[in-house]
Amino acid sequence: MMEKSTLNHAVKIGLHFYGIRPYLSTTILFRLYWITALSTAQIFQYRYVIVNIDTDNFSEYMDGVSSAMASSLLFIKLAILWGNQKTFHEILQMMAADWQDYISNFGSHLMTSNAHLAHRSSRSIIGLQVVAVFFYTYGVLAANAGDPDRWEPYARELILKMDFPFNISTNSIYIGITVVQFVHLMLVACGITVINSLLVTLILHDCGQIDMLCEWLTKLFSRDASLSTNETTSQSTGKITMRSIIAKHQRIIKFSDNVEDVYTYIALMILLSDTLITCCLGFIIVTSIGTPNGGAILVKSVLFYITMNFEVFIYCFAGEYLSAKSKKIGNAAYDSLWYNTSIKNSRTILFVILRAQKRLTITSGKIVDLSLERFTSVVKASASYISVLLAMY
Repeated sequence: MMEKSTLNHAVKIGLHFYGIRPYLSTTILFRLYWITALSTAQIFQYRYVIVNIDTDNFSEYMDGVSSAMASSLLFIKLAILWGNQKTFHEILQMMAADWQDYISNFGSHLMTSNAHLAHRSSRSIIGLQVVAVFFYTYGVLAANAGDPDRWEPYARELILKMDFPFNISTNSIYIGITVVQFVHLMLVACGITVINSLLVTLILHDCGQIDMLCEWLTKLFSRDASLSTNETTSQSTGKITMRSIIAKHQRIIKFSDNVEDVYTYIALMILLSDTLITCCLGFIIVTSIGTPNGGAILVKSVLFYITMNFEVFIYCFAGEYLSAKSKKIGNAAYDSLWYNTSIKNSRTILFVILRAQKRLTITSGKIVDLSLERFTSVVKASASYISVLLAMY
């Protein structure tokens, strides 16, 4: 079945539920819900962080810090997307326009193949995060069941480390809080993955347009194309003209700039916060080895650690992939038979080649480009912080 949209159905639902889709009647209601839910949970989470700062169980404390920071990161992501709703609305309009024209466009098969890839990527990203939540929850419950000291309701570990203004004195209270925390954690995890999947989708859509532009350049300056100096006479090449080439290139650049405006500060917060979160989780994993409840701790922490690293990898790989694809425009224009065409077209194509020398990319806070090299630097920094914590511990 041919895809009609680059956005996966789960991502579309997520855009509505998390108030990211602008100018809808329900957007304000969903935003108010998430402001209330995240603010309330964050108060109890950071209350735990402050109250237990002198705790002897440093590993458990670091678990509370990492989960609190992960929720804060979602709050920041949503706030940035909400604040850039005008730019995001323009992105959605450009995507819709591209799909409306895809039937008459040469290279439309490239759009459908990228849409299939975007859908598979979104399902994989969301699925991995959901599995991580189940493992995290199972690890907490297994630790409670395996430790006789935690059999009383007030002594049991919660899924999310929170300090409430009341005591958990009965099983019913503990079960109620556990269910609410599990649902909240699942929704937070899905929100994180929806935003990450959205970035992958936008980058793949833009790269699909780049591939289409490269194919247009090949067809426009092919040996079989009988070109003339008049751009309106292009029957041998369908509707591909120099005007359409330049317009497509400008749309690709505009689309990339809009994605950059929306995600640049999200990427900055991810590089900063995920470095600290993976540091905390790495410390928990290392120190849990050989302990009585080490198995349960590893079950809940290892996949959490993998997903946080994977999030950084997604952003860095997206920037690297877009940069590599953007180089193809200049190469395709240069490798085409532009020198066999009219002087007017050959002069114009030189400007396309010149503009393509400036790579398209996603930056972190408009400071550094996102690339695989940046990902390795984040992993190295996290490992360095883990070694410092182990030395202090």
